[in-house]
Amino acid sequence: MNADATPPSRELADLARRGIGLLASHREAASAGEKLLRDRYTFAEGDHATTLVALGGDGFMLHTLHRMLEGECPTHPVFGMNLGTLGFLMNDWQLDGLADRISGAKAIHVAPLEMRATTVGGETFTHAAINEVSLLRETRQTAKIEISVNGRVVLPELASDGVLVATPAGSTAYNLSAHGPILPLAAKLLALTPISPFRPRRWSGAILPDDTSVAFRILDPQNRPVSAVADQYEVRDVARVEVSLDRERSLTLLFDPEHALDERIAMEQFAT
Repeated sequence: MNADATPPSRELADLARRGIGLLASHREAASAGEKLLRDRYTFAEGDHATTLVALGGDGFMLHTLHRMLEGECPTHPVFGMNLGTLGFLMNDWQLDGLADRISGAKAIHVAPLEMRATTVGGETFTHAAINEVSLLRETRQTAKIEISVNGRVVLPELASDGVLVATPAGSTAYNLSAHGPILPLAAKLLALTPISPFRPRRWSGAILPDDTSVAFRILDPQNRPVSAVADQYEVRDVARVEVSLDRERSLTLLFDPEHALDERIAMEQFAT
């Protein structure tokens, strides 16, 4: 054994004392990783956990964070390890030295968007989004959407496949695929990005301060129906959607210093 390595017995005691819990995706790789970790360490269970280790991919991380936002589990800092596909929101998988990694991790605070969607029938639904809120046409008919910023109409009619509002954390996801800008976490900005715009054809979107409220009114919703999606939560046949940042529900992600989320987002500007 390396003389500098932490003996397993000390690692076991340290994780138990520090209240570190463990969650894992149901996928095969994550389940196998969970077994290896539980063979090596003891983890806090239930209310005794104050920090969580999450095994899986970005989808599982978003699922875990949404459970916190919806009150299904306590809001704790989360240290993710990638046993999924891309793992943009995760750290590298590693069995050894978990206590030291969490102790030395960099905390990144992420505030979600709040989507308030009112349907043609008058029902109102409220959902949180960590990455983006997107409006999407439901049929072959182009969506026609009026856009307001802080109560002022800034675009009377956008004809497109849709439009989205993205947080800095989500700016490298759907927003980037729609040719939206990459936003550094510290910039305190939101991206307003059209999806396949037809008219005005040259409008490429806007960058807004993150204290901005954005509202969308669907023009001719009966003949040109539109759905609103907050991450994975969809509301169909919307008439109006309001989006704003909810700072009071900020979440904390933990990253190895060399793989922190703010650095990853910045480096995506140089990806080829």
